[in-house]
Amino acid sequence: MSSVGLCTSLIPEAKAVLDLVDKCPKHPKKGDFPVIVIEGLDATGKTTVTQSVKESLNAVLLRSPPACISEWRKTFDDKPNHIRRAFYALGNYLVALEIAKASIKSPVIVDRYWHSTAAYSIATEISGKKQNLPPEHHEVYQWPEDLLKPDLVFLLTVSPEERIRRLQGRGLEKTKEETELEANSLFCQKVEESYKRMENPECQEVDASPSREEEMH
Repeated sequence: MSSVGLCTSLIPEAKAVLDLVDKCPKHPKKGDFPVIVIEGLDATGKTTVTQSVKESLNAVLLRSPPACISEWRKTFDDKPNHIRRAFYALGNYLVALEIAKASIKSPVIVDRYWHSTAAYSIATEISGKKQNLPPEHHEVYQWPEDLLKPDLVFLLTVSPEERIRRLQGRGLEKTKEETELEANSLFCQKVEESYKRMENPECQEVDASPSREEEMH
């Protein structure tokens, strides 16, 4: 039995996701309006920034994985790494179709896209310190040729101390990766360094740390 067939027999939701992907038009084209992606580790302020940019540009806000498969996210988060990563990778191709449709009529803001999938995959597969990551300009940092490309990608960064403070203040149930990011600074460093090595398009780094005035309130 093929790996896909085995996966769909063991995880019924996998067939539903694959059926959705099979129905997607190949190579959807972006409309004339700009597509801006906001990336970053958990608790770097993505929700606040995406909402703010959405309102200022009167844009459509999309997320990856998209709503059409988000109900199965927890199911795949509990699976082995390669299955979980495949779910998020396929989610990018589904959200690409939504981006193509929305960008015909208005600007589009995307909360995470391909760079997140790639950065987390690389950090998971590469053991040890960030020095063990593939060298700059390696093919793993290149955008897939068959995936709709955004116009701009912003990478939000904050200090490790500030990010952990925000995570601890959430009081929400964490995914496995959020827990690992909080506990494992090496993993966190590998994810962020992978983000910074992405190319075509590269990530434009933005310091999302609070200002001194905000810290005083």
